[in-house]
Amino acid sequence: MDRVTAQFPEAVAERYLDRTGGAWAVIHAEHLPKVAAFLKNELDFKLFTSIDAVDRLHLAENDPRFEVVYFVYSLSRHEHVRFKVRVSEARPELPSIVSVFRGADWWERFVWDFYGIRFSGHPDLRRVLLYEEFQGHPLRKDYALRDRQPLIPERPIKDIFRGPGTSGVS
Repeated sequence: MDRVTAQFPEAVAERYLDRTGGAWAVIHAEHLPKVAAFLKNELDFKLFTSIDAVDRLHLAENDPRFEVVYFVYSLSRHEHVRFKVRVSEARPELPSIVSVFRGADWWERFVWDFYGIRFSGHPDLRRVLLYEEFQGHPLRKDYALRDRQPLIPERPIKDIFRGPGTSGVS
């Protein structure tokens, strides 16, 4: 992260070590795509590992409410980079990095599905694990666990798999 900070000093809001000694950086949202491209193209962090989010609603310092956490890895250097972007509850949106890391596609959809954080510029931002009519985002701390979801009619499913030895004739 020293090279990222040197290249984009305005992009890095904060740097710190976690309790295990792992280095972290907090990136300003508007600089996210160029920092991701720099990590991939200039520093050889080509393996996109994952994205997740943290809802900080019940923490003492909870503004901004969300943190989106990114993990990338360099196969040649055997190093991990971990960074996060803070997102407000009033406007839960970040720029997509799918144009930089194709592997971010599913993960951005996951964060949208479960936390309600949008990714502007994402090619296909829709729910990935929950059905489209699902109301709310279940990993938010204020999601009502006892609320009922609307009933939807069962959808027809095409029989796409017939195991070995089946003729398909009933």
